[in-house]
Amino acid sequence: MDTTGTLDEALQRLHSAGPERLGRLTNHAPMAVEALAAHGRAGAVHRWLDRYASRLEEFPVGVEPVTDDGWRVALGDPRRVADWIGYFGRAVAERPWREVLAVWWPRLLPGLYGGSTHPVIRVGHAVRTLLAGEGTAPRLAELAHGLGYWAARHRPVEGLAPLPGAERAADALDAVRPIAVRDGGFPDRLARVDALPVWAPGVTDPEEARALLAELVRAATHRYATHGHGEETMLVHAATAPNAVLRTLSALPRELWAPSLRAAWTASAAVTAMYAPDAPVAYTPPGSLTAEEVFERALAHGDEHVIKLTDTALDIGDGPALAAALRAIELSEPLR
Repeated sequence: MDTTGTLDEALQRLHSAGPERLGRLTNHAPMAVEALAAHGRAGAVHRWLDRYASRLEEFPVGVEPVTDDGWRVALGDPRRVADWIGYFGRAVAERPWREVLAVWWPRLLPGLYGGSTHPVIRVGHAVRTLLAGEGTAPRLAELAHGLGYWAARHRPVEGLAPLPGAERAADALDAVRPIAVRDGGFPDRLARVDALPVWAPGVTDPEEARALLAELVRAATHRYATHGHGEETMLVHAATAPNAVLRTLSALPRELWAPSLRAAWTASAAVTAMYAPDAPVAYTPPGSLTAEEVFERALAHGDEHVIKLTDTALDIGDGPALAAALRAIELSEPLR
C-alpha cells in the first residue's frame, strides 16, 4: 500500500465532494485512487484526479442528523446522504472501525443493489486500505463516506423466484435469464429482475463461503471478456461488487461470511440479467502482457470502470482475468 501519504492527501481532497453527481451518477474517484495506490502507482493519483475533477460536485447539505434511535426512517433516503456520512464519521471516531462495520454490515447487506452497487464497492476499497495499513483519519473518513452512501442508497430486492442453477459459478452465471426489456437505467432494469438461478444455497461454513465467493469473482471477471459488449460499463459490476464483498470478509465476524456470499451472488446475477448480451463473442487478447503492463494500459486509458475491473483482474491474476481487463480497455471510452 501507499506509504507516501499521497492516498491520504487524495482522500482529503475528495471528501469535500459528494458521492454522486447529476442527481444519480456515482463519484468513482475514491475507488479509483485507492486502486492506483494499491498497485504502486501513487505517483499518478493526483494527475488522474486532475483529469477527473470536472466530474466532482460539492458535498451535499444535510437535512437532520441520523441517530441511533431513528436511523431506520432515514435508511434508503438519498436526500439524507450527508446526514448518513456524518453519522458514520462520528461512529468511526468513537469506536473501532471493525466494530462499526460488524454492526452495520448485516443491516446494509440486503440493500446491496442501491446506487448500482457502487456503495458496497466503495466500502470494499476503503476496507482494503484499512486492513493493509494504518487507520489514518482520511482512511477512516473514507469508510464513513462509503457506509453513509450505502445507507442513503440502500435498496433491497425481494420476491425473486428461484430458477434451476448449477454447481459451478460460471455455469450458474450462464443460467441467468436476461430480462425481457433491456433498456433504461439501473433502477428501471432492476425492477424487472423477478427470477434468478439458485447457486450455493446451503452453504454455512465460513471458509467454504469465502472459497465460493472467490470462485464467483473469478467467473464473473472471466465472463466479461466474452460478454462485456452487452454493456461495457455496467457489466463490470458483476465482478467488482462481489469482489468488494470478498475483500471485506476478513474484517467481518465469520458468521457473516455465508450471508455475504448469498448477497454477492444475487447482485452479480442480477447485473448479469440486466445487461448481458444475447450471445457471447470470442475474444483473443492482443499478445501476452504481464499484470503490470495491463495495469499501465488501464491507467493510460483512465476510465474509472476500466481501472476498477483491472484492479479486480489483478486480484485473480490469471490469463483470462487479464484478458477481461484488456477487453474493457477496448470497449470503453477513455477518460478525457
